[in-house]
Order: sequence, then structure tokens, then C-alpha cells
Amino acid sequence: MSWSAKQYVNFETERTRPVRDLLAAVPATDARHAIDLGCGPGNSTEVLAARFPAAQVTGLDSSPDMVAAARQRLPALRFALGGLEAWDPPERYDVILANAVLQWLPNHEALMPRLIARLAPGGSLAVQMPDNLEEPAHRLMRQVAASGPWAAKLAGAAGARASRHDASWYYRLLRPHAARVDVWLTTYHHVLTGGTDAVVEWFKGSGLRPFLAPLDPAEASAFLADYRDGLADAYPTLPDGSVLLPFPRLFIVATG
Repeated sequence: MSWSAKQYVNFETERTRPVRDLLAAVPATDARHAIDLGCGPGNSTEVLAARFPAAQVTGLDSSPDMVAAARQRLPALRFALGGLEAWDPPERYDVILANAVLQWLPNHEALMPRLIARLAPGGSLAVQMPDNLEEPAHRLMRQVAASGPWAAKLAGAAGARASRHDASWYYRLLRPHAARVDVWLTTYHHVLTGGTDAVVEWFKGSGLRPFLAPLDPAEASAFLADYRDGLADAYPTLPDGSVLLPFPRLFIVATG
């Protein structure tokens, strides 16, 4: 599944707000080494570098397009191409940021303790994940996938996201590995201009990608038309032409 930096940053202000809120909750520290895992086009890395200006900040992403965009945006920082599955650095980090990336990876029960093990003493793992699989936008993706002529092609698309766990599950998982674990849920109501089409464009940069990637251009166009029709009732256009997109997100800060 390929990623488009250009599509992702269409809503950069809205997508960056959660990482600002996440990093504001990380304890103040004289961090020397910090890393942004799944750094995307560098918007979250930029926030990380501003939050810890004395730290050597690096970014890692599995998408060449995202890494290229991040390097262009922040030429003074180091970005590497690679996946989290194989990430096993020799150094320890004072801050490990994983913003809107772990939902694409399985086996959180093993992955997240492994990330905490890469922290320096007193370091923090900061995680933000969308918690929206039961929101209308995602339910409609699954419904359109199952009901159209592309059903066989998209049989596994809904499984691209990792299993959904609640806040207490993550607290119980991480508490034995950290001195303090903060977990909270926030629902943002993003104001998008452009009505229903704006909601489609938002998810084309994220949740729709596993559903569109297996389709040819004609199928993808038909899929999006059916999806757009379903969205109109769930996300009505307001008198000023905008639409409110409720977006729940789960936040975790685990500090050693």
C-alpha cells in the first residue's frame, strides 16, 4: 500500500493538532535523542523538534514518498527509510514518538513493550492512534467494500488496521513496563470546507487507502461515488458549506 505525502498534507493543520496535544503531555526533560516513528511528511517531526530543541531528532518511515517530503521540509534533520517491524537501534531514546502509525501494525502486545525497551532511563513513549473504526466513515468503507462488484478484491481491506483495543487494555499492557502511564481519549470535531467531498478527500489520505489500492481506476472511481453517496447523510453539509468530522483519537504517554 503506497502513501502520498501530497494527499496526506491536504489537511495538515487538522492532522498536526493531535501531535501537538500529545507532545504537550510528555514530561519536560533535557532530551538528547528523540525519534519520530512513522514520521510521514515531517509535520509531526517538526513539532517534536520544537518541543525538544536541544535533542538530536530523527525520523523513520516506510514510504519513500513520505521520507522525500520530510527531507525537503526539514533538511537539517535526518530521515531514514524503514519499517517499524525491523527497527532495532543500538541507542536509547529520551522520547519515542509514534503518531498515527501504530494502528497499521499488528501485535501491539509485543510491539509496544519493545518500543519502551528502547527508551533511556526516564524517557517517554508518546503514542496517538485514531480510534474511529466504528465511526460512520469507516463503517461505510466496509459496507461499500462488501456490497459492490469489487467485494472479492477487498475481502482483506478492513483488516489493514490493527485490532482495536480500549484505553484500559493499553494501560494494563504498559503499566508493568513504565513508572507512569497516561491514557486519554479525545474526539476532535474537524471543520472541513467543501462538504461531503472534503470528507472523501480526508480519508483518501488515510483510511481509504487499503480499499482503493487493489482497485483499477474505474473501480476506484465507482467505489468513491458509492462511498460519497453514503457519507452525505452521515456528515451533512452545514449552512456555511462546511462539514464537521468527529474524529476520536487515543493518546498514550508511558514514561520510564
